[in-house]
Amino acid sequence: MPTIAANDPRLTWSGAISLKEGSGWVKPWRIPHGDADLYSPGESGLAGRAEMPSGVRVRLATDAEELVVGCEPLAEDGRFDLCIGGQIVATASYAAGATEVRFEGLPAGEKSAEIWLSPAMPVAVRHIALPEGAHCEKSEDTRLKWVTYGSSITHCRTAGSPATTWPGVVARARDFNLTSLGFGGQCHADPFIARLIRDRPADFISVKIGINIHGAASLGPRAFRPAVLGIIATIRDGHPDTPFAVCSPIWGHDRETTPNAVGLTLEQMRVEVAEAVESFKRRGDDNIYYIDGLKLFDESLAEYLPDNLHPDATGYVLMGENFLEEVFGVQGVQVGN
Repeated sequence: MPTIAANDPRLTWSGAISLKEGSGWVKPWRIPHGDADLYSPGESGLAGRAEMPSGVRVRLATDAEELVVGCEPLAEDGRFDLCIGGQIVATASYAAGATEVRFEGLPAGEKSAEIWLSPAMPVAVRHIALPEGAHCEKSEDTRLKWVTYGSSITHCRTAGSPATTWPGVVARARDFNLTSLGFGGQCHADPFIARLIRDRPADFISVKIGINIHGAASLGPRAFRPAVLGIIATIRDGHPDTPFAVCSPIWGHDRETTPNAVGLTLEQMRVEVAEAVESFKRRGDDNIYYIDGLKLFDESLAEYLPDNLHPDATGYVLMGENFLEEVFGVQGVQVGN
C-alpha cells in the first residue's frame, strides 16, 4: 500500500501541543517538547505523561475503505479508534511491539477520518498507508476549540478506547476540537500549564483540580485556594470572556472525610474550589462556572470505581455524559454563540 509520511502537510494533527520529529517518525506531545524541563521533567513527571497522546488525533480526508497506521514499536497492548463525524466507526486492537495498526471496513466514499491514538503510551507515527488508487487530502479542523486540564481522571489511560475517554465522549457529542491536558498524577495547579492554556486559542475551557493535590499532599489548606485562584487568573489573562468551567474532585471513597497528610479532605477541597470561582463571579466574571465534581461522578457510581480512585471504561463514559448534562444542560454554558 502506498504510504503518506507522518509529516506530510495533508495530515492534520489535532489535540497536540507540539510535534517532535525523529528519523522518519512524528511523535505528538501535549506540552512544547523542547521545554519539557519547565514542566516537571522525567518519565514519572508531567513531561512523561505529556508524551502520551491522550485526545490526540490524526485527521485526513480520504475515500479509502481501509488504512494502516505505521508506528515505531508500541510499548504495550492497546487500541486506536477511527471516527467519522464524531462516531466511532472502527476500533483496532494491537499487541505490544506492534508496528502497524490496521483499520478495515470503513464507509465507502469521501469522508474526513480522525484516528484517535492511544492515551496510555507514547506513540511515534511513521506513516499512513492507503490502498492503491485511494486519495488523501487535507481536512482542516475548523470546529470550536475546547481545552481541558486535569489529572489521570482526565488522562483516562484505562478508558475502553481512545475516543471513549470522558473528554472524548464530550468532544464527539458537541463536535469540539479537543485538546486534553490530562496528566496522570500530575495535576498540581502547575503555573506553566496555566500559561500554556492562556496562550492557546480556545472557545471553551475547563479545568478539574484537586485529586492529585490531595493524593500527593502537594498543597495544604493555606495554599490550595490561592493556587486555584492563580490558575484561573492566569488563564483569564488570555481568555477574559471565554466560557470557563472549573470542576472540583469527583467522589473519592474514604478521601471524602479523611484528612490527608496536610489536613485536606475532598469535601473541604470542593468548598475551596467553589469559593475561588465565586470570587471571580463577584468581580463581574459572568462566564465562569463552578462544577461540583459530585455532579459528574458520585457515590451512586461507586461500582464503576474499581480502585476507589479511577473510573473504569463504563465509568468514564458515564462521567462524560454527566459533564454534558451538568455543564451544557443544567448550567446552560453557551459555546460559540
